[in-house]
Amino acid sequence: MTIEKYIERTADNSEEGPTPGSPVGQTQPGVPLNRKVTVTLNGPYLIEGAILLANQTIESDSEGGSREWLEGQPFEVEETYLLCRCGQSSNKPFCDSTHLKVAFDGTETASRAPYLDQAGVFEGPVMDLTDAQPLCASGRFCDPDGSIWNLIEQTDDPSAQQKVKHQSGHCPSGRLVVWDKASRQPYEPVFEPSIGLVQDPVAGVSGPIWVRGGIAVESADGQAYEIRNRVTLCRCGASNNKPFCDGSHITVGFRDGS
Repeated sequence: MTIEKYIERTADNSEEGPTPGSPVGQTQPGVPLNRKVTVTLNGPYLIEGAILLANQTIESDSEGGSREWLEGQPFEVEETYLLCRCGQSSNKPFCDSTHLKVAFDGTETASRAPYLDQAGVFEGPVMDLTDAQPLCASGRFCDPDGSIWNLIEQTDDPSAQQKVKHQSGHCPSGRLVVWDKASRQPYEPVFEPSIGLVQDPVAGVSGPIWVRGGIAVESADGQAYEIRNRVTLCRCGASNNKPFCDGSHITVGFRDGS
């Protein structure tokens, strides 16, 4: 099936619009409009609305496979605060204006197209998988138990259904979304509006900023990115898909000192 046809069929089955936890669409009910992340020009992320901030650590199995998320204690934050985007602050995760000293180039290069316009479709007997590869943040939840791309073809088996829902739902960037084939509705985790700082012990690095629960992200030019249930923003400064993470934190060995 072409992505154009998938978008058409999804729209036809979503007359009331995306539900809470939807991978695409409007801010979730209950999310105050003042909660927002703004990408500043060659500078930090401006966080508004006293959004909860905490470390989110990838927990792995004995073979190093990503399995669960472990939330740390929340940081003390003000109504507005600044998160480092250049990766070189001495006060991570917060900005200390080092971006000015190093002449950080934070040019946004990511597509402004909606998620479904960027995604390919992998069809299964009971569920389908959409995959927007440029959004990959290298959390690796898609790998254990056989990759999600193989498992989606086995979703007439209830065990495979549970595995693909777990794998896609734990994907921090929302690159992967699993859909019910009959209703064309997504299986999405429900998040309280919050921000996570990804920690990846297996890779030995700190990962992206994980924005959850339908919080708006606005570009430095004032345009809004599509509001999604989950996105990951680069904080190592090295992504080639700014402001979104592309896994470069692993390549450059980014650590925030946590």
